[in-house]
Order: sequence, then structure tokens, then C-alpha cells
Amino acid sequence: MSVVSRPIAAPHRPTSSPSISPTAPQAALASDRRFVVIGGGPAGLTAAHELVRLGIKPLVLERDATVGGIARTETYKGFHFDMGGHRFFTKSEQVRTAWHEILGADFLRRPRLSRIYYRRRFFHYPLRPLDTLRNIGLFESVLMVLSYLRWQIYPHPVEETFEQWVTNRFGKRLFDAFFKTYTEKVWGIPCSELKAEWAAQRIKDLSLKAILRSFLLPPGETITTLVEEFHYPRLGPGMMWSAVRKRVEEEGGTVRLGSGVSRIRWEPGRIESVVVREDGREEAVGGTDFISSMPVTEFVKRLEPPAPPAVLEAAGSLKYRDLLTVCLIVDEADLFPDNWIYVHDPSVKVARIQNFKNWSPDMVPDAGKTGLGLEYFCNEGDSLWSMADADLVELGKRELTQIGLARGKRVEDGCVFRVPNSYPVYDSAYRASLDVIREFMDSFRNCRTIGRNGLHRYNNQDHSMLTGIYAARDLALEEKHDVWSVNADDEYHEEIREPRRADALLDKAAVQLIERIDPVALGVAGGVVCGVLLSLATVVLVLKGGPVVGPNLALLGQYLPGYSVSLRASPLGTVYGGAVGFLAGWTFARVRNITTYLSLAVIRRRLSWGLLRRLLEEI
Repeated sequence: MSVVSRPIAAPHRPTSSPSISPTAPQAALASDRRFVVIGGGPAGLTAAHELVRLGIKPLVLERDATVGGIARTETYKGFHFDMGGHRFFTKSEQVRTAWHEILGADFLRRPRLSRIYYRRRFFHYPLRPLDTLRNIGLFESVLMVLSYLRWQIYPHPVEETFEQWVTNRFGKRLFDAFFKTYTEKVWGIPCSELKAEWAAQRIKDLSLKAILRSFLLPPGETITTLVEEFHYPRLGPGMMWSAVRKRVEEEGGTVRLGSGVSRIRWEPGRIESVVVREDGREEAVGGTDFISSMPVTEFVKRLEPPAPPAVLEAAGSLKYRDLLTVCLIVDEADLFPDNWIYVHDPSVKVARIQNFKNWSPDMVPDAGKTGLGLEYFCNEGDSLWSMADADLVELGKRELTQIGLARGKRVEDGCVFRVPNSYPVYDSAYRASLDVIREFMDSFRNCRTIGRNGLHRYNNQDHSMLTGIYAARDLALEEKHDVWSVNADDEYHEEIREPRRADALLDKAAVQLIERIDPVALGVAGGVVCGVLLSLATVVLVLKGGPVVGPNLALLGQYLPGYSVSLRASPLGTVYGGAVGFLAGWTFARVRNITTYLSLAVIRRRLSWGLLRRLLEEI
């Protein structure tokens, strides 16, 4: 059974050729070919899983001694440590169903609790107004509101950097408080150099459609909600990928651990073979089709003969951020209730602290102890990465004590795990370089690159899985999918045209709903209509005649000096009607515009807070 149990819709950006539905002859033809999958993480194992579902027996080459890649679980003295904290949440019903089918009762549903540590205080996250006000103080809160208003009135005209993107939405002061320090810890570059595309990819901006929905939804119903619960394997994410590996092998596939690819032999248009290094020995492995989740930069650099100079230069300019986790065993049963804590305070180097016992009780072998993961973001080879493990454990103890979460003497043991190439960096040069590499990689007819590292794209775990599925189907069944387009939003799967037309109509309706009414134009229109109507009514009643001409209309003479129901007063009635109509139309337009503006301001505030919460969640 595959990780995704049913065929999936083609991606958002298909090529001009139509997708080809799988058929038995095609599957049989594909089964005669030799598929090699480089990488045993979520993307690579999912690709292999899809291949065995199609009747193909792939070879998976994994460099490390365990599967899972950057989503693996490490163990030390019976304690389990997740490298990064991997929540299992997806918009894809197919992926969600597959997760449950693979692990069954071992796939737990867990409550989510996290806080932010900033200025030596803990802020509830998602942010709570009263809690935030109490921790920051009234004066600073007022300054944040004023900063927000200033940037709403005079925003950055162009949003090229992450700093500009956030400042335009939340103000400079809130950016400095809740984004700058933590984001720069994670990425290792100033926010003024981090591309806005990263934030725009991960968090969809406010739209007319969202505003219209806010008008239509009942009060209290939110457009965007932060996930308050998530699913998690009982023994960490590695448990999921070990189960997938087992299924691949049960269906005839092969997963070789400790087998790193050192060279990749190619000729124009195709990959011929890979050279595998295992236990100090090298072995050439041929194949007809290749799927790679290794960092695309390493793929290019290991090509033999070398890739074109421009491609090598582009690969050299792409950067990854590395993760180092200091795992501590604390002799206390209940340290703090959070699953994890974001550390925004610049006085310590740690960026995030995971309490794995609160992810799953079975992550610790002794209920009287706690297993923590202190995450440090660094670059491979820098002073932090190269620090001795014993010194890193001591650093973790000191910072844990400084933050106030545990006394150092209660830490009875610790270890360190390093995960290179954890986060693709979106710096100022990455887009141009990635375009060069993509064009080159697309020239290989029998090879697809997948996953977070293979695409140099900050994908979630489920989207990395989907790239593996699409790549497998592209090669095995000659379907046409654009794996580079897989993003962090489930709208990627939308392929039917009708919903897109419906969205366009919804956006058009939103424009009509919130468009400003010109008070003068509506006043003139109202004046003309009222003036003409009053004049005509006067003339009609005069022509009708009677003992008393227009007794009801004549009452207007008490409010409109000089007016009477007569031909002589008819022009004056036109003037009065025009004036009254203009005033009524102008007043209605002004009131309507002000009411709409205030409503949109309230909606924008709701959406902005939801966006803020999502953005903090993503970094």
C-alpha cells in the first residue's frame, strides 16, 4: 500500500502534456526498469513506497545509519529525541489517512502548547492580548500600536526582504520584538537580506476573498486558525519512516543504510549510474531511472563529468542552515507544560527548546525524568558546530538555568546530534541560482529531484512526501507533474477549472462589496432624481385639479419656504428636491463608506493576528 492510497490530482503547474492515467501495461513495463532512489527521508521513502505500489522494486540508498533524514528520531540511553520537532499535520486527507493506516494506534493525537521567551518573560503563544500587555507593559504596547498604524499609512512601497514584508503588516516595533532576533538565530543572516519570498511562500497574504468571507462568516468564526492539536508517532517521527521502510522491503524493495552516493555519472539528457561508498568501498550502481532527495547542491557537485561552469557556480551560491540539538536528560518529572518554547531573547544562543515528554510520554523510559532538546542553528564548520560535545552540553545546562526552566545540577546527562542541511536559505542570490539549477536538472529525462533539500525549498513534511509521489509517477507512468511547484498550501492540488472561476467571481464580488462610493456622484444622482420627481408630481397634481390641489404634497410648504402645488412653484420644487436628494445621497455614501472602512479595519485586525500567529509558527 502506498503512502497516498489513491491517485492524486496533477499539480498546479502541469506541463502542456496531459496526465496519463496508470494502466496495467504501463506498470508492467515500468517494473522491468531499475529505479534508484537517493535518500531515505520522507521524500525518498515515499517515492519508493509509491513505486512498490506500482509493482516496481526500487533500490533506496541512504547515507546515514537510520532512515528519516532530517525527520529522524535519535535515541540515547532509552530516551528518544526528535531532530527539530516534527508535528504531523496536513491539509491532504490522503496523506492524513495514510499516516493513520501506517501506524494505527501508535499515531497519537496530542495537545499543543508553546510559549515565547522574550525579555526574561514567557508569553503565551498564540499571543493573548492581556498576557502580552501584562508582560510588555502599557507604554510599549501603545508604541507597538502606533508603529503598526504608521506602517499601515506609509508602508514600504516594495517588499523584497523579510523585514519589509513583516513591517508592512505588523509595524517595525513588533517586528523588532517578535521576529528579528529569533529569525536571525534561525537563518544566520540579517532579516534585511532574507527574501520576502520565504514568508510569502509559507503564509498566504490577505485577499479580497478572505475579506468577503469575513463579511459572510458568523462572529467568532476565524478565517485562519492555528492548529491547537497535532498527531505524533508514539516514539517520534523516525517510527513512521521505519514503518514505511519495512513496507517497502516487504514488497520487494531494498533499502541500504550507510550507503552514500559519492559520484553521479551522466551524459546529456540522462543519468547513467551512481557510485556508492559503503564501509570504505566504492561500488557502481546502474539504473534506468533515478529519484534524488539529496541536497541539489551536492548532486550537482558530484556529477561526473563535471556540470557546466554556470551550474556549478549556481550550486556553490546556494546555502543551507544546519541544526545542532543538545539533548539533555533532567532528573525532574515535570519541568514545564509546553511542547516547545521559542527563545527570542538575544542573551542566549539557543533558539528553541523541545520537551519531548510532552510530545509523547513514551519518548522517555522513566516517567520521573524529562528529555529536552535544545536547538541551535548554525553553519557547518563554524565555532558552534565545531564545539566539543561536552562543551555543548555545558552550554545547554547554563542557558537552561539562565532562562529559568531547570537548574543545571538537575541535568544528569546529555548528548549532541548534528543535522546538516536542515533549512534551505532564501538569501538575496538564491532565486537566480536556483533557476539555473532547475533548468539544468529538468534536462535529465530519467531523473527527478525531490524533497526539501532536493528542491531547495522550505517544504513541510507532507509536501516533501507529495514530491516523492509525483516524481515516482512521472518516471514510472509518464505522468506530467511539476514537483518544483509543490508549496506549503493545499491549493496546490486544485486542478479543476470550475473552482478557479468561482474564486474569480468571489474576488469580483468582494471588489464590488468594498469599493468606495463617491458621495458627490451619489448626491448628484439623488438630487436629479428627487428634483425631477417633485417637479413632475407638482405638475401632475396641478393638471389633475380639484377643490384643493395636492393637499398632501402641499404640506411640504411648511418645510420648504415658498413652495406650493402650482405651476409657478414647480421650478422651486425642482430646486428643493435636488437639494434634499443631494444631501440624502451624499450622507448615505459617507455613512456607508465609514461603516465599511470600520468593518474592514476590524476584519483586517483579525486576519493580521491570524497571519502573525501563522508566521511565528512557521519560523
